[in-house]
Amino acid sequence: MSQNAPLPDRIPLITAPVTPFTASGDLALGVIESLAGWLVRQGVDGVFINGTTGESHSLKTTERLQLAERWVSVLRGSGLRCIVHVGSNAVDEAAELAAHAQRIGASGIAALAPSYFKPADVEAWVDCSARIAAGAPGLPFHAYDLPAMTGIHLASDRFLAEATRRIPTMAGLKFSNPDLVLLQHCVAALAPGQELLFGCDEMLLPAVTLGATGAVGSTYHLAAPLFRAQQRAVAAGDWALARQAQLHAVRMVDLLARHGYLGSLKAVLSHLGVEAGPVRLPLRTPDAGQVRALLGSWDQWSTEAARLIASRP
Repeated sequence: MSQNAPLPDRIPLITAPVTPFTASGDLALGVIESLAGWLVRQGVDGVFINGTTGESHSLKTTERLQLAERWVSVLRGSGLRCIVHVGSNAVDEAAELAAHAQRIGASGIAALAPSYFKPADVEAWVDCSARIAAGAPGLPFHAYDLPAMTGIHLASDRFLAEATRRIPTMAGLKFSNPDLVLLQHCVAALAPGQELLFGCDEMLLPAVTLGATGAVGSTYHLAAPLFRAQQRAVAAGDWALARQAQLHAVRMVDLLARHGYLGSLKAVLSHLGVEAGPVRLPLRTPDAGQVRALLGSWDQWSTEAARLIASRP
């Protein structure tokens, strides 16, 4: 998006879906069809699977392969993008996951850098990314910048410029980083056709005003219509409503975080008819009392969200 372009009334909203589990903690692959149907009805533009929200680092490699196959199969013909996160602490394994994503027909791949032994500099990050992307030479590759979880604090704008020179399929960044100054540097470094997908849902409004071209996040499971209303309000110049919608999204994130964010997100999805199951250790699933309190607050939140959405046609 040009720095002088008007703000869009619609950007791609890509959900980072949860991984459904049975009560005993096994994959519940049969739930993915109903979860995909729910997301289609929410009006999202795609999914970013096997990422943080999908508990990828708590999954076995075989489970990641099964999930990718199921999501691609279920979404075939839907028009939704399916970006597969393939990052791993073992770079060659990440390249193999990338190759698998290409074979099954995914829309694209993304990868966190290895984070146990961390890249010491931008050049090492590019080296890792180039090897991973080479596993799927026919798919767009997004680097995934998530310093809060990886502990990697490198100049992602400089990474983007160097990776664009080295990686033919470089498609941009999934930027899950609250540093809005760095975001602006990254936006300025985007090559034509690349995108910056912002990953901090509670800060989407300022990120879009500063040039983010799309979003990947967990709350689009639940609140995509609220964010769509926000974007329409921005395009219409109704900044008061846009800020109200963003504050309401912040309150949703706060609500989910009270008893463990991912466990609470799954509990709300189950309340809405998508049986997402528990989270895996070391995360904690909210207990019955916590779920009752959560759902009472959730119903109040959703009533107010519906009012905000209705105020902007």
